[in-house]
Amino acid sequence: MQSEIARGRNVVVVGTQWGDEGKGKVVDWMTDHAEAVVRFQGGHNAGHTLVIKGVKTALQLIPSGVMREGVACYVGNGVVVDPTHLLSEIERLEKAGVDVRSRLFISENCPLILPFHVAVDKAREALRESGGSGKIGTTGKGIGPAYEDKVARRALRVQDLKHPERFATKLKELLDLHNTALAGYLNSEALEFQPIYDQAMKMAEVLKPMMADVGYLLHKAHKAGANILFEGAQGTLLDIDHGTYPYVTSSNCVAGNAAAGAGVGPQMLHYMLGITKAYTTRVGSGPFPTELEWEKEGTVGWHLSTVGQEKGTVTGRARRCGWMDAAALKRSMIINGITGLCITKLDVLDGLPEIKMCVGYKLNGQTIDILPLDGDEIAACEPIYETFAGWTETTFGATSMESLPANARAYLKRIEAVIGVPIDMVSTGPDREHTIVLRHPYQA
Repeated sequence: MQSEIARGRNVVVVGTQWGDEGKGKVVDWMTDHAEAVVRFQGGHNAGHTLVIKGVKTALQLIPSGVMREGVACYVGNGVVVDPTHLLSEIERLEKAGVDVRSRLFISENCPLILPFHVAVDKAREALRESGGSGKIGTTGKGIGPAYEDKVARRALRVQDLKHPERFATKLKELLDLHNTALAGYLNSEALEFQPIYDQAMKMAEVLKPMMADVGYLLHKAHKAGANILFEGAQGTLLDIDHGTYPYVTSSNCVAGNAAAGAGVGPQMLHYMLGITKAYTTRVGSGPFPTELEWEKEGTVGWHLSTVGQEKGTVTGRARRCGWMDAAALKRSMIINGITGLCITKLDVLDGLPEIKMCVGYKLNGQTIDILPLDGDEIAACEPIYETFAGWTETTFGATSMESLPANARAYLKRIEAVIGVPIDMVSTGPDREHTIVLRHPYQA
């Protein structure tokens, strides 16, 4: 009889708010039980900050598993890749003593972000602002225009870098298209072909050894018994289909896209871990029902902003801050099929006399218990709050539920009850060790 093939257990990590939930720390912590980590969407508009033994590392494109020795790191086909930024990030990590190139695998199907994508992105935002329609709040890194080219079936992809003549032909056509928009409608400067082409061909020689058939490699690793971690970027409420449109990112951030964005079947996704702050933040424009006054010293919002050090990893922009929105979380739980939740930054709530949580909204004279689909309706929502007693004790660095204050435990229990999903982990600080584990995703 043929022996049974070993199969690993795989976990998908996604943000369940508007991004910046602390996914990087959780992914880094969980790679202790994984042999491979995969990014499956987004680009270098994402930012994951890791703190390991007090040393802070910011990653944007390379999977967070790179900080664990021996862990293979994959960039799936759902990711848009700026080769200039990728090589810069590799160089920065290697200068810090991290082995990158021998274990980084980049899908040949990844669309490329090139200089004209960045130019178009920035020019559009400037035009929106000057025209009074309001900026989307993009990072200006060319992510949206690159995804547009992908959907329009005209993108240059990583595999094109292996074929200079093919790359040149496609580049000329694509550059002409974007230059027409830049020099015309967007009132900006056209870009020249030769510098873009020469730089791309130079980078191609460095990238070729890292190009791979990522989906097939993951399939073989899974059959060999490897545990795989799928690392999402941004957050569910920024998803192009399910987020607060049009104030969203340009990719699908939800757990289901881990399969399509990595090139594997959905049967390989076993456990969906949703990451959620103990409060809520948002970078950029768009509706935010529980937003507080966070720029005025002495306010609760100011406390969340300053104690939580709420500035974007990628842009450095201050994050808007507000109370936990469990009604929005409920939407995320449904969309992602969340198995278990990880609550991060609980320690930021330390010292507040009272804590509030939104459990529903008043909208057009009616009471609803879940985030609406329509952006204008979301903007019109009036939060319905439950109020909890705060705690004066510190939760920072706690590693067991028993060591948390009774009021903190009661707050967490109520979150579980409202959203209907168990809390399996709690992060009580930025370091790997500042973690409470109730049910380990790789052992559940």
